[in-house]
Amino acid sequence: MVTATTEQIQKAPKVALHEHLDGGVRPATIVEIAAEIRHDLPAEGAAALGTWFEEASSSGSLVRYLETFVHTVAVMQRPEDLARVARESVVDLATDGCVYAELRWAPEQHQSAGLSLHEAVEAVQAGIDEGRAEAESLGHPIVVGQLLTAMRHAKRGMEIAEIAVEYRSRGVAGFDIAGAEDGFPPILHLEAFEYLRRENAHFTIHAGEAFGLPSIWQAIQRCGAERLGHGVRIVDDIDWDAPGGPVLGDLAAYIRDRRIPLEMCPSSNLQTDAVPGMTSIADHPIGRLKDLGFRVTVNCDNRLMSGTSMTREFELLVDAFGYDLDDVRWFTINAMKSAFLPFDQRLALINDVIKPGYAALAR
Repeated sequence: MVTATTEQIQKAPKVALHEHLDGGVRPATIVEIAAEIRHDLPAEGAAALGTWFEEASSSGSLVRYLETFVHTVAVMQRPEDLARVARESVVDLATDGCVYAELRWAPEQHQSAGLSLHEAVEAVQAGIDEGRAEAESLGHPIVVGQLLTAMRHAKRGMEIAEIAVEYRSRGVAGFDIAGAEDGFPPILHLEAFEYLRRENAHFTIHAGEAFGLPSIWQAIQRCGAERLGHGVRIVDDIDWDAPGGPVLGDLAAYIRDRRIPLEMCPSSNLQTDAVPGMTSIADHPIGRLKDLGFRVTVNCDNRLMSGTSMTREFELLVDAFGYDLDDVRWFTINAMKSAFLPFDQRLALINDVIKPGYAALAR
């Protein structure tokens, strides 16, 4: 097996399902907007600020990791700033080879300058539209949808879910909950999830990142999540040392057999110590879960906080597990199959863009 090269990975069509809008802001943009709104930053200059974000996010604590968002959210309060960040994120993803992306963000966190939830959603959509047009002009067409997120410690899940349904024909692909997982189980937003199911709307749930199997079980069995944000702690339901090879518990087997996608983010999981004892990407269970047939996808989570990109995440996996181009293609098709996009459009991207793109690279 010949491992995939950096050039191949860069050129390969990629799909980003788990991408936080406020976690992918350009450092230079933060510096510029912060100066305009007089927000104090922890470092001077774009380069130093980028380094600060990455170092501050590597404490091994999800709570500490989330504190870094104070500075990105602060510069995303005016409509023009939301639109700018969205536009730049789309362009950055597209020029990194992404052909499809879902940008998740929490509208409730972007109202300090007086925006309504609806105005915030429309500002982000305007930026996405501008970004897609710019990316296409650069020769990097991309399809992008919003995922509206409710903060799991707050009580606005139903309100955000209703807006996700209202705007689903205007750029919003689905719904999510995010934030500190321990102490704020998915069941707290059950009303929102039941509403989304009645409305035939898509949603994913952050679960199994900073808390274990009960969070995953609730997300799937009580709330009906179509995908799991991270889901890495499903490894707790697998007996890795069983005679004859790994044995899946009932929950792990259900998730694998029902093909429930896992939105895994290797660098981020390493930073937050999502799996205790993980000291390198080679320790990440993504390789073992792939071998066991789980529908695993590769994502960045927060490009700024992890100092990463989709290309970089695949490079790390290639270095750790020796993956070849077929493996990168497998992860990408998994992700595209799992996207919150109509079936015919998913199929068109797979057959007309992704498969031909990998075939050309393999020549």
